[in-house]
Amino acid sequence: MGKLYAEITDKLERFISAQQMFFVATAPLTGDGHVNVSPKGYDSFKIIDPNTVAYLDYGGSGIETHAHVLENGRITIMFCAFEGKANIVRLYGRGEVCAFYDEGFEEKLAWFPEFDRARAIITVHLTRITDSCGFSIPYYEFVGERDQLKRSHTHKTVEDWYEYRLSKNAESIDGLPGLIRPR
Repeated sequence: MGKLYAEITDKLERFISAQQMFFVATAPLTGDGHVNVSPKGYDSFKIIDPNTVAYLDYGGSGIETHAHVLENGRITIMFCAFEGKANIVRLYGRGEVCAFYDEGFEEKLAWFPEFDRARAIITVHLTRITDSCGFSIPYYEFVGERDQLKRSHTHKTVEDWYEYRLSKNAESIDGLPGLIRPR
């Protein structure tokens, strides 16, 4: 049976820190919009305090999570144990987006010292924290991280990377605003 927590405990922090990936789920307000689930890797998750977390939105092909959080703030993060004791942890909350062009971005980027650029930092103020059994989750062995995304970022100058992001991530598949070109 799952358990509800008032905050991220030391035990939950140890579990979260041991995971090599997590999943982020969001949805637009409209009933016919697309629900989005995004897998995240690298060392891109940070516990800020027992009721606040953040992750580095390194970028990718779509801007769904970013657009949904801007529209309505709803977000769920899920961690699964792929080795060791079966467990799933879900962090529900209200998210906020700090894009690479926003004030305060550099301070938040410092939470992730392995990275010198990112599309955004998503901060989540937790409203519900649960765990559950995860008995049906299979075992998987972590072999290593893929480096394609990092290589694609470093292949471009910072200016070219910013322009690429602004042009490719302007709106979600449902037409919601994503990255907004600064004036």
